[in-house]
Parts: sequence; C-alpha cells; structure tokens
Amino acid sequence: MRCVIQRVSTARVEVAGDNGLEVVGVIGRGLLVLAGIAADDTERDLAWSAAKIATLRIFEDDEGRMNRAAADIGGSILAVPNFTVAGNAQKGRRPSFDTAMPPERAEPMFARFVELLRAEGVPVETGRFRAHMHVHLVNDGPVTIVIESPA
Repeated sequence: MRCVIQRVSTARVEVAGDNGLEVVGVIGRGLLVLAGIAADDTERDLAWSAAKIATLRIFEDDEGRMNRAAADIGGSILAVPNFTVAGNAQKGRRPSFDTAMPPERAEPMFARFVELLRAEGVPVETGRFRAHMHVHLVNDGPVTIVIESPA
C-alpha cells in the first residue's frame, strides 16, 4: 500500500451529484491521505499503514519540532481512495496501473483501511470510491510524506 500524506489546515472532497457538486468529506486541521492499494496488499499492509499514519508525528509542538500526531492536536484524517497512487511511471511516459488492486477487491480493502484508521482513535472522513472527485486542500507547511507498507 502506498499513501501520499499531506498535513493540511483544511481539506474537502466533492463529487458530481444530481444537484451539482456534493461535498462528501471535509476536515479542518489534520491529514489528507491519498491511498493507493496494490494488487498484492493484505490486511497486514492496511494495518501497518493505518497505524503509521495515525501516529505519524508531523505536527509541530510548542518548540516548533515535528513531535505531534494528528490525535495529539485534535486533528482529523480525510482518506481518499486513489488507485493512481499505486501506479508506476518508471518506464515510458504513460503510467501503468497494472500493480493497482482491481476496484471490486480494492473497495472493501479501502473500507477496512478506514475502519483501522478510526480504531486508532482519529476521526476519519472519506472520499467516495470509484467517483470522479475534486479534492481541495490547504497544505500546511507544505508538508507531504509518502509511505509504503513493507513488502
């Protein structure tokens, strides 16, 4: 599992609905997580990623050091399913998504990932699986971290 994590002041996700754009997830201070699930990911990858993200100390303490996690500052997580994060652009100019988990398997895996994040004690909002989303964010810092679950 590969995740792009951005420390944000605010973030929201909109999807097209019957009445125009619908806001499906919104947070204030916290983390925006673009989650890419690979074809060979297991429950262990999901659990490792959820624990890592929930405890990632990328918020400043009183001395200006990155020493606090989202829960420590009363923050939230906006988790967005994003198969393109699991893509590979090493060869050629067009990325390959062969390593991404097929959507019918990835959807329940993403739901489980969200459950595991919530179990870590952090409020979690989500994007909508298989929807064309508009992700709005104010990156705080900017701080952006990429993690990959161990092979």
